[in-house]
This record gives sequence, structure tokens and C-alpha cells, in this order.
Amino acid sequence: MKIYTKTGDKGETSLFGGQRVPKTHERLEAYGAIDELNAWIGLIADQNIDDAYKMMLLAVQKHLFIVGSHLACPDKEKIDTLPRLTDKDISLFEQAIDTLDAELPILKNFILPGGSTLSSYCQIARTVCRRAERNMLRITDLTGCEHIFIYVNRLSDFLFVLARTLVYEFDGKEKHL
Repeated sequence: MKIYTKTGDKGETSLFGGQRVPKTHERLEAYGAIDELNAWIGLIADQNIDDAYKMMLLAVQKHLFIVGSHLACPDKEKIDTLPRLTDKDISLFEQAIDTLDAELPILKNFILPGGSTLSSYCQIARTVCRRAERNMLRITDLTGCEHIFIYVNRLSDFLFVLARTLVYEFDGKEKHL
């Protein structure tokens, strides 16, 4: 299979199912942000962090491919054949957030992104995640995909808590307003 197909040379691409759309289409904005987020998650996972975080981030990357497939599929019949995220996937995030947050100082002020390079990577990933979430909400025909909205929302929360956790694990300093 060739890397280049030349089918997008005029500013269009195909969605899952073959429908041609402009590369500025709302679906591409949404799954493009998910793809960017996945790249940031990969960068974070490639750092010298605890293996438990790496395993969690690998699971996130796999889940983001599921999210992307739903975003790329306008066909309601085909979408029913795609893998789905579950309540369990979301509850694992919530448990991880609660576990990490319990070890952190209580937030009394807003914090500024930074404190360490690794924490900054997490904060950038968090902002990309929020953009992806906003882009997803522009797609009006994502019925039956409630779990992907919840998942992406929890992912941004997880990235925020992970950023804070990594600041403290690597002896950085949070910057408070």
C-alpha cells in the first residue's frame, strides 16, 4: 500500500464509508484533534515515567483510535459495527483520577501550566483534548456515541491530574496564580 494516494491533492478526503468531504469538514477537525492528542499522549508515554502511567497511556492511545473511528463514520449502520467505549473505560479513568488526586495538595488557586517539561507536555495534551471535545460537539449526528464524549472529557481531567502528579514526582514546582 502506498503512503500517498493523490486523492487528497485537491483538498478533499474520504470518510469511513467513502463519502468525500473537504479537508476542513467538521469531522476532520474533530478526528484530526484526536490524532494530534494521540501523538502528544505518545510523547508523554515515551518519557521516563512509571510503568503504570505508560500502560494507562497506551490504553488511552488505543481508545483514541476507537474515538477517531466513530468521528470518521457518518453512516449509522456502519457505526454500529465499530468497537465501543464502555462505562468500564470511563470508570477506570475516574479511579485513576481519584487515586492520583488523593496524593496531591488540595487546589486552592488556579495553577499555571508548567513546573516541569513533562508536566507541560501533559498540559498541552489537556488543551488539545479540550479542543477535540469542542470539535466533537459540532458534529450533530453522533447519536449513540455518548461514551466517547464522556471519555474525552474524563481524559482531559486525567491529563490535568497527571500533570500535577508529575510535577511533584519530579521535584518540580507548581506555579499558582
